[in-house]
Amino acid sequence: MLYHAYERQADLLQMVQAAAQSALTALTPWDKLTGRPLRYATAANALLARAGLSHQRPAYRIGAVMVGNRDVPVTEEAVFATPFGTLLHFKKDIATPQPRMLVVAPLSGHFATLLRNSVRTLLADHDVYITDWHNARDVSLADGAFGLDDYVDHVIRFLEEIGPGGHILGVCQPCVQVLAAVALMAEDKHPAQPRSMTLMAGPVDTRVNPTKVNELATERPLSWFERHLIDTVPPRYRGVGRRVYPGFMQLLAFMSMNARRHVKAHLQLFEFLAAGESAEAGAIKAFYDEYFAVLDLPAEFYLETVERVFQEAHLARGLLTVRNRRVDPRAIHRTALLTVEGERDDICSVGQTVAAHDLCTSLRPYLKRHHLQPGAGHYGVFSGTRWETQIYPVVRNFVLASD
Repeated sequence: MLYHAYERQADLLQMVQAAAQSALTALTPWDKLTGRPLRYATAANALLARAGLSHQRPAYRIGAVMVGNRDVPVTEEAVFATPFGTLLHFKKDIATPQPRMLVVAPLSGHFATLLRNSVRTLLADHDVYITDWHNARDVSLADGAFGLDDYVDHVIRFLEEIGPGGHILGVCQPCVQVLAAVALMAEDKHPAQPRSMTLMAGPVDTRVNPTKVNELATERPLSWFERHLIDTVPPRYRGVGRRVYPGFMQLLAFMSMNARRHVKAHLQLFEFLAAGESAEAGAIKAFYDEYFAVLDLPAEFYLETVERVFQEAHLARGLLTVRNRRVDPRAIHRTALLTVEGERDDICSVGQTVAAHDLCTSLRPYLKRHHLQPGAGHYGVFSGTRWETQIYPVVRNFVLASD
């Protein structure tokens, strides 16, 4: 079984890490007093000590944010929780109310902390909440299943907790679920339907400009994914017996798409460590500390996403149902729509997200906007310099105009 093999390897790797950490502790005091060979030995052991994956959510590390011209403390508050996810509020003590924003994080093998930069940027002008998804291997089998419909239910429930007049921003994979939730709320004339909906680099219609990710999802039948990629949580975890798509499998898939880039990054890290360039090394380490923190997906959610989103494009074809209700984006009349895509996105290509505009036909033109970011890859849409300086101002102004 995949999980048992992974656990055996992880246990062996822990011994290697421990030995490398001991060597690193012994070498560090002499590092600056000797020549290149010892510095290289120190750097090599530093890399070995970092080897392996984490299955615990990293901290958001957002202790304060600049609001206007002053530094404002930020505290995390769990507003509502289910076995599968927490509605987390980044609370600020300020006198002037700001637009309430629900950030819907992808459930695709990484923790919601992958959106740390997105949240930190949004906090300057918004009252931010996030869907903080839990690791499925730590969710008891007694807590039931979690599929695509359950994800939509969570989005609606979280919007209800935030209350009327909020806004919603979906990043990557959950753009389909966000659009579905807003459409159902609009049809029900739900008082908590958001004032604006921002969809960023998400697979609304995967038939448009298929990427390698889309091709991998469609070249095999669903039974292949279930047979080869789904495993059962072993006894040492609370979710023993739960069927999951292991996070380490998703990480391997992501890394294989850009293997050279990751090898190059670690070679650079080695050189920076050997040269004592701590700032440069720290930036690479911070990225991979996050990237190598993985969570398992409930099997039903993963398989339904492969089938209904990537293989059959149910939403774009008007076939998507949630709890046996057909999702009709034409029901959306009041929620303004902004879509954002990256020119160089190799995960969710140009055209897949903007397709939402063709579905929301009842929205008047002044309630719809699209932004294509030149030069941005997938992660550049929601993190980094282009996000902070070019994309975020578009999002901020759109939300303010809709509030």
